[in-house]
Amino acid sequence: MYQKRGLLWKLERKIGKIAIRNLMTYIVITMGVIFAVDIIMPHINLYELLMFSTHHIMQGEIWRVITFIFLPPNAQLIFIIFALYFYYLIGGGLENEWGSFKFNVFYLCGMLGTIAAGLITGFATNFYLNLSLFFAFAILYPNFEVRLFLILPVKMKWLALLNIAFYVYQLVVGTWSDRVALLVSIANLGLFFGKDFVKIIQRWHRKNKWKRGLR
Repeated sequence: MYQKRGLLWKLERKIGKIAIRNLMTYIVITMGVIFAVDIIMPHINLYELLMFSTHHIMQGEIWRVITFIFLPPNAQLIFIIFALYFYYLIGGGLENEWGSFKFNVFYLCGMLGTIAAGLITGFATNFYLNLSLFFAFAILYPNFEVRLFLILPVKMKWLALLNIAFYVYQLVVGTWSDRVALLVSIANLGLFFGKDFVKIIQRWHRKNKWKRGLR
């Protein structure tokens, strides 16, 4: 939970009632519906119709500014089931820890940042926005175990390290739209976890200093 008397606490007291409960559940359900429609009625090409594109937005297809948020990962059915369940799991975990209002604000900030980045670069994806949820969950629950591909138990902190390596790789070889979207997701994490990062670094520094003193 966040500290009382802070900005989020004051905002929640004023407008907390408008927070959407179980937000990630609605997003995941919509992703599943879009994926199903694209399989059952491929001629509609729903995925292409909803994706973010400044070219089409400027031609009047304004819905694309928002609808790309609900697009499922572009993958096979087995991976989609795993991915959507994972989104549901981490979204629900963050909402249970923070409350609906703070989770809504976290997602909204990431979404607005992603939209702004997309308007600058010409393209946006919800991939890094949803990955920021994963990092937030890993920070709060580093020892939480998930079963990778429903078989192999792995702690969130190790998966987070793999994703950090992926972030670095994307910064080096990714497109500019990927890089900007990635940096936006990092900025959103910094906005909500900046103090926690400082505490982790300070704790790590004290621990190393203590170890050196024992030698």
